[in-house]
Amino acid sequence: MSTDKLPPNNSNLQDTIDRSPTSDPVEIDRRLALTGLSFAMDTQRSIRRVNPDPVPDYAIRRCIELALEAPTGSNGQNWHFIVVRDSVTKTKLGDQYRRAWKIYGSVGHKLAERTPDQGQLKKILASVEWQIDNFNTIPVLIVCCLSAGHGRVPFIPLPPNANSGHYGSIYPSIQNLLLAARAIGLGASLITLPLWSEIFARKILGLPLTVEPCAIVALGWPKGKYGPKARKSVETVIHTERFGSS
Repeated sequence: MSTDKLPPNNSNLQDTIDRSPTSDPVEIDRRLALTGLSFAMDTQRSIRRVNPDPVPDYAIRRCIELALEAPTGSNGQNWHFIVVRDSVTKTKLGDQYRRAWKIYGSVGHKLAERTPDQGQLKKILASVEWQIDNFNTIPVLIVCCLSAGHGRVPFIPLPPNANSGHYGSIYPSIQNLLLAARAIGLGASLITLPLWSEIFARKILGLPLTVEPCAIVALGWPKGKYGPKARKSVETVIHTERFGSS
């Protein structure tokens, strides 16, 4: 296939793509087609502050369709995605988020006081707290789930590698979903704290014991912007043959 007609993955070119709110299916597909993969990866970050404006069904469907292209263990394809728009359900999940954050957030604030780069961590904590305070105004929550299978039995402890393999069937799909949202122009963030109590989460969402809630992707048109973010140098994380060997 000739590549001379494909758009180069140039950030200046990519930045010219209009990603303002739209409900036009043709425009949504155009953005997905034109956005370069490495550009989406380079500029993707968690965007927790989003506007309450509605997100079109077609955009959500396309994000989930692309999520389904990710691999799963033994090709089990055992995902389920619950699209939550109802304010009552969002409020109930938000209450669980707030309860978990009382513990997790207090640790985070104490850690921030001891961290050299306090500013960055405090920005993250502030954005999480904004999300908690405005949780029921977020237009869409996608609850990403896995059904039991391939020898996994609910509530039965398994070796660590079995758990790793199990959740390895959902997180590649979630990353696809996040990248699709970035290409369309939607703000997205991956969260798990609202699901800390699996019992309450199951009750809120009407989940059978055979379906496990794993994570939530919060979606909306962003108040902020995607863009570069701080990352470690790749040289500091590559090891040759054995840990610690460069």
